[in-house]
Amino acid sequence: MRVAVDARALRSGRGVARWVRGVLGALADAHPEDDWAAVVPGRAPVAPVHPRVRVVHTALPSRALHGAAAVARRPRVAALAGGADVVWLPAPAPVAPGAPYVLSVHDRSWEQRPEDFTRYERAWHALARPRALARNAAAVTAVTHAVARDLRSTWRVDAHVVSPGVASADGVVPRQGRYLLWVGALEPRKAPDVLAEAYARARSRGLDAELVVVGAGREALDSPGVVRVGAVDDHELAGLYAGALALVAPSRLEGFGLGPLEAGVHGTPSIVSDLDVFDETLGQAALRVGRDDPEALARALLRIAGDAPLRARLGTAARERAAAYSWERSARALHDLLAQAAR
Repeated sequence: MRVAVDARALRSGRGVARWVRGVLGALADAHPEDDWAAVVPGRAPVAPVHPRVRVVHTALPSRALHGAAAVARRPRVAALAGGADVVWLPAPAPVAPGAPYVLSVHDRSWEQRPEDFTRYERAWHALARPRALARNAAAVTAVTHAVARDLRSTWRVDAHVVSPGVASADGVVPRQGRYLLWVGALEPRKAPDVLAEAYARARSRGLDAELVVVGAGREALDSPGVVRVGAVDDHELAGLYAGALALVAPSRLEGFGLGPLEAGVHGTPSIVSDLDVFDETLGQAALRVGRDDPEALARALLRIAGDAPLRARLGTAARERAAAYSWERSARALHDLLAQAAR
């Protein structure tokens, strides 16, 4: 089977990039008989995905390619890859597949919270025509049952659940110090403003831990005690997870929420908001707080920083929940759908 992948996310370094690398690497490991081509816009280099994954760069840069695909339905991903039996679209985007395709959906944030996006981003999503893209797909996947239910009720599309995986914790050296950890884009839907206020309140009441921030974005998260480290590689991120008192994810909206499970691999607990998706992925293996409630979050920060037995209990439970999510499992489920679409 020849598979072409719309791999534009590899240039972003964000959550969808981790999704593409994790699943595509596991697919190439498990199915060396298949041909895997990752199509990346422009000539800028990207880190290799897997020895058996061909990275195909396009002559057109990213925006030009997106615009042409949206308006002229050219060039087609399958043709750019040199031909394909099936195309995998890891996320909705302005694209011309050129072959039967499987579409993965992570959330509907651009529909649920359009005010969080710039004018260009809103136009980009409009050009992507995500509902039509989903309805014309050979199969649609959702990262959680919560997203699948949402797609069924809003888009009238049935989706197969194919969740991300998490990497193992072998050979990780924990970062030293007492700190809480934020990992993710500094976007309104992630609620960095709520965390900033909660952290300031907790510090005023004696919280003796820094807040280490991994990620970038339009929102500010700068105050006394906050340490911004920006983008880090996987090795450094694993050390940050392993050494943290807890990961904090007070999100207003998530499709999956990879950070708490990645922290759980290292036995690190999390404080998360009361979203349905965290019920599904973590259950009782985390402290839960109401959305947009900085006072409740401040109390949770103080509680988890001051209670080592609680951290140990939640960390053990989080490790058990994380064990259910592997890239190999993701690849098995996605390969079945790709093979059906190719036939």
